[in-house]
Amino acid sequence: MLPGVIGTFQALECIKLILGVGDPLVGRLVLFDSLGMRFREVRLRRDPHCPLCGDAPVITDLAQAGTAAPQACLTPTGR
Repeated sequence: MLPGVIGTFQALECIKLILGVGDPLVGRLVLFDSLGMRFREVRLRRDPHCPLCGDAPVITDLAQAGTAAPQACLTPTGR
C-alpha cells in the first residue's frame, strides 16, 4: 500500500508540472507517516551560496564532482 500512495503522489506532481496547473511541491517536502496516516509539509529554503544549485554554481557535472556532490547542498550546520 505504501508504494502505491507514494507513487500516486509522484504521478500527481508530474501531471501538475506537465500541465502547468495546481501548486507543485517546488521548495517543499512532504513527509508521510504511514503508521499514523499523517502528512507533514516542510518548506525548504534554497542556499544562494551552494556550489551545486546556488547563484554561481561551481559544480556543473556531477560525474566530475566525485564525493563532493552529495554534500554540496548541505548548509554549514549540516542541515
